[in-house]
Amino acid sequence: MTTNELSTTLSNEPPSSTLRSEPRLPLYVTGSRAIGWWGTALLIANEAVLFASLIAGYFYLRFNSPIWPPRGNEPPELPLPLLMTMLLLASSAAMMIAERGIQHGNRARLRLGLAAAFVLAAIFISLQALEYSRTAFTPQQNSYTALFFTITGLHGLHVLVALLANLVLQIQAGFGYFNQTRHQAVQSVSLYWHFVDVVWIVVLFTVYLSPHL
Repeated sequence: MTTNELSTTLSNEPPSSTLRSEPRLPLYVTGSRAIGWWGTALLIANEAVLFASLIAGYFYLRFNSPIWPPRGNEPPELPLPLLMTMLLLASSAAMMIAERGIQHGNRARLRLGLAAAFVLAAIFISLQALEYSRTAFTPQQNSYTALFFTITGLHGLHVLVALLANLVLQIQAGFGYFNQTRHQAVQSVSLYWHFVDVVWIVVLFTVYLSPHL
C-alpha cells in the first residue's frame, strides 16, 4: 500500500470520539426480551401440557363412570381447600409486590414480598399435608383416589419447587444482588409462581368442586 493510499484509508475511518458515542448493548435484559423469560415460558408450557393430560384423564374417567366418586368414596371436603386457595392467591399478590418493588429499585419491598409469599405458600403445603393425613382413602384404592393424589401431589411438588426458588431469591436479595435493572430472576420466578397458582384454581374446580356438582 502506497503512502497516498494509506492516508486515504486513515482519513475514511471514523474518529475515536464517534466510536465512543455509539450506543452499547444493555448489560442486563428483563421482561419478554430476555432469554431467561422465554426459558421460563417454555417450561411453563411443558408443565401445562402435563397437568392438562392428567385433568383430561380425570374427566374422561368421570364421564365414563356411572357413579363419581366411586362407591365408598365421599366427595372431598371444601373448607380446607378453599382456605388453601386464599393462601395461594395472597402469595401471588405478595410476589407481585416483590416484583413491582424491585422494578422501581425498592429492595426492601422486594424482600418483604418474597418473605410474605414464602410464608403463605409454606402454610399451603402444611395444610395439604394435614389434608392428606385426614383423608379416609389411599392412592391404591381405585382410579379416583389415584388421580386425586397424583394431581394434588404433583401440584404440591410444584409449590415446593417455587418455594425453593423463592428461598434462593431471598438469599440473593439479602446480599443486594438485585436492582432496578438487574432482576430477571425475580421476574422468572414470579411468572412460574403465578402459573402454579393458576393451575391450583383448575385443580380446585376439577378435584374438589366438580364431584359436588
